Amino acid sequence: MDRHKYETHRINDISGRYFPPDTLDRILQKLPGNPNTTEVGKSVSGLPIYKVRLGNGPIRVLMWSQMHGNESTTTKAVLDLMHYLLSGSREVEFLKGQLTIDMLPMLNPDGSLAYTRENANGTDLNRDAHQRKEPESEVLRACYEKFQPHFCLNLHDQRTIYSLGASPIPATLSFLAPSADAARGLPENRVRAMELIAAIAQDLREVLPGGIGRYDDSFNPNCVGDQFQMDGAATLLFEAGHFPGDYSREHTRFFVFRALLSCLNRIADGSYASFSTAHYLSLPANGKLLVDLRIRNAGHLFPHFGQDEDLAIQYREVLRDGRIHWVPEWPEEDLTEGRYGHREWDAAREADREEILKTPGLLRLLEKGQSS
Repeated sequence: MDRHKYETHRINDISGRYFPPDTLDRILQKLPGNPNTTEVGKSVSGLPIYKVRLGNGPIRVLMWSQMHGNESTTTKAVLDLMHYLLSGSREVEFLKGQLTIDMLPMLNPDGSLAYTRENANGTDLNRDAHQRKEPESEVLRACYEKFQPHFCLNLHDQRTIYSLGASPIPATLSFLAPSADAARGLPENRVRAMELIAAIAQDLREVLPGGIGRYDDSFNPNCVGDQFQMDGAATLLFEAGHFPGDYSREHTRFFVFRALLSCLNRIADGSYASFSTAHYLSLPANGKLLVDLRIRNAGHLFPHFGQDEDLAIQYREVLRDGRIHWVPEWPEEDLTEGRYGHREWDAAREADREEILKTPGLLRLLEKGQSS
């Protein structure tokens, strides 16, 4: 599906990074065709967690989004996908005849409301798969056990620091077939996940050339994807990353939609099996070589910087008045060596100095220096 056709299915009255529960409620109520929507549980603070079921085919696919409340790009793409799957086209009817799809568009409504990674108890739900001490974790596990999916899609956003290997190219989408053991073995379900990711990457090459990476596969039994892979479901991690200039991630939203649609089509017709683990492993591993802003030769701005000092600056996402604001800050970790910037300036050039000093929030940060 090209961008023009996608726009006919995109839900136009949702945009931006902040996606709270009341927005989800509104969109679910407006979807055409009265989709099969049920409340499958509640969050720590009592907010409902919804599941939408589409299709009645023999292959079962479970997907969930906003396990981390501040990761909303995939939620928007899932809702666009729902809208498409309710359109009644011939292609849609084929998918719904082959697949039964359970979608949990917002697993962590409390975190989504507060725009935090964690739930209301301060727990990272993607580190709670083994203990399941949080109600949201129990909801997801109960959905898994009742549904017994053949495929699981774990949908997330990733930070702007991720690059394609050692290059300055951002990893706009990253995928992972999680490990099922510490040895990173290849049980049949993990192989299927790898083949499917390779097929998705092939399908997206024209719309996203050179923007697809492979996430680290270190084993962690506390993570949901690793747990479900251990349990025998072919599990895929989707990570929505940065596209140049797209901090609201509306371009990335389209790429996630395309990836989800490719995934469902490949599952439905079985064509992913023509790909191999080698195709999957040929995807570049994610590096961490990017910062939001990079200033070279910073001493030309203020004398408390060395003349040829390079500065790395990251944005912190701040929720204010129902919108996300990007506040420049010094990184917590050392990102100054061997890194690239999504936006770069050379302070030795007058035109760049003028731009730097006009960038919101940057002058105050630079005046204080890094010791602050």
